Amino acid sequence: MQILQVQNLCKTYGESTVKVDALKNVSFSLSKGEFCAVVGESGSGKSTLLNLIGALDFPTGGEILIDGQNLFTLTEEERTIFRRRNIGFIFQSFQLVEELNVEQNIIFPLLLDYSKPDPEALNEILSLLGLQDRRRHLPNQLSGGQKQRVAIGRALITNPKLILADEPTGNLDSRNSMEVLDLLLRASRKYQQTILMITHNNSLAVSADRVLRVSDGCLTDLGSTQGKGEGFRDEKLS
Repeated sequence: MQILQVQNLCKTYGESTVKVDALKNVSFSLSKGEFCAVVGESGSGKSTLLNLIGALDFPTGGEILIDGQNLFTLTEEERTIFRRRNIGFIFQSFQLVEELNVEQNIIFPLLLDYSKPDPEALNEILSLLGLQDRRRHLPNQLSGGQKQRVAIGRALITNPKLILADEPTGNLDSRNSMEVLDLLLRASRKYQQTILMITHNNSLAVSADRVLRVSDGCLTDLGSTQGKGEGFRDEKLS
């Protein structure tokens, strides 16, 4: 079952001599439960790709469908509601609400949608993330790794069709980076959660099911990493 379909996606900034083609006819799809990493040098277009898929920006051309819904045929209000209910975001800078505790930050997307949190689902996520004893703590009482766990919980709580992770380990040390990656992998397996993750860390990328490379606005599907380990990284990512 295809959750994400990107078809001939283009994004151009500026005009004439200052025109920049950030994305050039990008096409790919993700199936339900697939964990895909996007790699590429700084300025290659990978963050632009994530912003377009998350409906945070508009494409110059092409289509993006999530669970069959074309995001850019919706009105602005409809798109906001669709994004809130169907797309989870994990940012490098966490973007937690400082006045809310761990539990409140996790359920915040549900409250925005006037939905009642399921206590059993919340407890299950807190257990998965190892945050049961931190549920009443404020963000300023947490480590960087714990803050990113809260951000993962916030992305999971709505049971979205797709999670977009933008350099989720960029502000973390190597130990916490591996812990966050492990949590994303476990969430993908446990909930059949589809995840698209941007990373500059090749060691993290090879742990995903599949790797895409963006270079000069063009996308190349490097294929599955399963069973390839270090050899895949040396051959494809170096």
